[in-house]
Amino acid sequence: MAQKRALVVRGGWEGHQPVKATELFIPFLEDNDYAVRVEESTEVYGDAEELGATDLIVQCVTMAEITHEQAAGLGAAVAAGTGLTGWHGGIADSFRASSDYLHLVGGQFATHPGKEPCLRRGKADDNFLPHTMHFTELGREHPVTAGLEDFELETEQYWVLHDDLIDVLATTTHPVRPWQPWHRPVTSPAIWTRRWGEGRIVVTTPGHSLDVLEHAAVRTVIERGMLWATRTASAS
Repeated sequence: MAQKRALVVRGGWEGHQPVKATELFIPFLEDNDYAVRVEESTEVYGDAEELGATDLIVQCVTMAEITHEQAAGLGAAVAAGTGLTGWHGGIADSFRASSDYLHLVGGQFATHPGKEPCLRRGKADDNFLPHTMHFTELGREHPVTAGLEDFELETEQYWVLHDDLIDVLATTTHPVRPWQPWHRPVTSPAIWTRRWGEGRIVVTTPGHSLDVLEHAAVRTVIERGMLWATRTASAS
């Protein structure tokens, strides 16, 4: 069997530590017989030949920009069978100005609600709130999340705008708080998959910091997601 090819694309906002974060998972890929190539920009998305030979893209690029041609190249590769996965802002808050990219992944970070204003100190943990990841009925059976139990985190809790082509494996609920303007609890997708042409996409929203990525359940979801998203025989 030919060795699988993984492309790690990283960059963007340094607050999400794209180099250190992706380095956590490269050994897993190599241990599972992937040849790993690392790119520090999205220029590679304009290389149709390279993407066509890639079985899995692991993206960790928060915010930043992507050209129309690069977004089109990425979308075409996924539609042809290349898998796409990532976590947190590296996939759910990438390329805010690209509607084509948003259409591809099916969900976009909107906010992470913060603590009560009097408790904020101007640091990252102003936006760390305790919350639960609840697996859906589908999530309890899906290969990416089967066998995992609901779990607690205290980190950024993503509020995501999304469409209904995504298959939601886990959710998180934003409660009503006196200092917030919404009037009822809001449930957001937290882990989802998406079929796009022949390709598979997996988005995992936890992952703001290295300790969250090393949480046993979060790491399991990301690693299983890499395997599941990888180009299937029917799309090769």
